[in-house]
Amino acid sequence: MLEMTREEFEELVAEALDRIPPELTRLMDNVAVFVEDEPAADEPELLGIYEGTPLTERGEWYAGVLPDRITIYRGPTLRMCENREDVVGETEITVVHEIAHHFGIDDERLHALGYG
Repeated sequence: MLEMTREEFEELVAEALDRIPPELTRLMDNVAVFVEDEPAADEPELLGIYEGTPLTERGEWYAGVLPDRITIYRGPTLRMCENREDVVGETEITVVHEIAHHFGIDDERLHALGYG
């Protein structure tokens, strides 16, 4: 398995977030991004997850709720990648994929766009 500290991986996630166009990040609302080492034991290959209510499903009832949560998992990403360049690319794809869920884009469309 490729070695990378938690801090190095967090920096890659931050860099991936910085590459999201500002016109999109301005539209993101009530969402927080986290890095965790491992997903739940029943999904050991999960690279990231979005938990919350997509912007497309929010209505007037949406107020006073905890932020949506995007979690990027370090362990599975490092296990599937052969080198740092692979980790950079996979991290960027995963970050974009989870942010797209925040905007209401489903997995089928993401796979068609190359963010599967």
